[in-house]
Amino acid sequence: MTRRRVLAFVLVAFVLAGAVLLLLDRRDEPGVPVAGLDPLVTEYAAGLRADAPYRPPTNRETDALWAALRSTDHSGLADLGYTSGKGTDAATGRDYTLFVNRPGGDRGWGLYLVDASRPTRLVIEVPHPNFDLRTEQIGLNLFRRVPGSVLAIAGTHRGAANGAGDVAHRTDSMFHGITAKYAELGLPQVQLHGFDDDSLPDSDIVVSPGAADPRAPVRRVADDLDETSLRVCRAWKEDCGRLAGRNNVQGNTAAELSTVFVHVEISRDTRDSESGRDKVAAALAEADPATP
Repeated sequence: MTRRRVLAFVLVAFVLAGAVLLLLDRRDEPGVPVAGLDPLVTEYAAGLRADAPYRPPTNRETDALWAALRSTDHSGLADLGYTSGKGTDAATGRDYTLFVNRPGGDRGWGLYLVDASRPTRLVIEVPHPNFDLRTEQIGLNLFRRVPGSVLAIAGTHRGAANGAGDVAHRTDSMFHGITAKYAELGLPQVQLHGFDDDSLPDSDIVVSPGAADPRAPVRRVADDLDETSLRVCRAWKEDCGRLAGRNNVQGNTAAELSTVFVHVEISRDTRDSESGRDKVAAALAEADPATP
């Protein structure tokens, strides 16, 4: 790693650590606004590197985080390298709980943002932050549009540890362990990806059910995206190249459990545009994948 890259990584880690500490300072004051979610999520994604150290969690560590996500007892999180905080999102007025890895170290186990205003009904997933650029921003946008959501952002760059950090194709990650547990509860998942424009130049969006047949929520997503100016490729009836996500392990688990999984690939041009990102999030929210 070059000296310039080391300094850049340290700077991002420092900023993120400061934001997390601010959350901790107010963790006993539910409803108190904290540093904005937008910079926190963006800086978290920007800090992920392909050459960062990484080790997968044990089953016991995954179970410990799952227990914390489902309860108000967060006392064991420090042993996992996590910090937690409560706040109120200024954009929506809704309370949330945030769980985030401390910067640095080899436990790149992700960021989980839970809407605390009502029971969880939808899981929004960002498996390739800082690789599928700005998918974390679309994820946060969608989280805000769907009350009762959980936003799961992977804690590793896709290329970390020679591909071990690619959580969409590995079952031994914290990301997969947690999202699989949500799937076991019957909750639908929307997973956000990105592709280069040249990979499928005639489409802006690819919608797929992963390894399963397209159920009504998947079809609604494609139909609602059709109503925007975006060009939609439906992987169950068209040739969408290698963007159908049929080998996605979260999709495979959802298929085995007969739960809804919506795999959404978004072109670089769409992701680079604020209006494009907003169109995608708005259409996904309007389709409401949590409704059968």
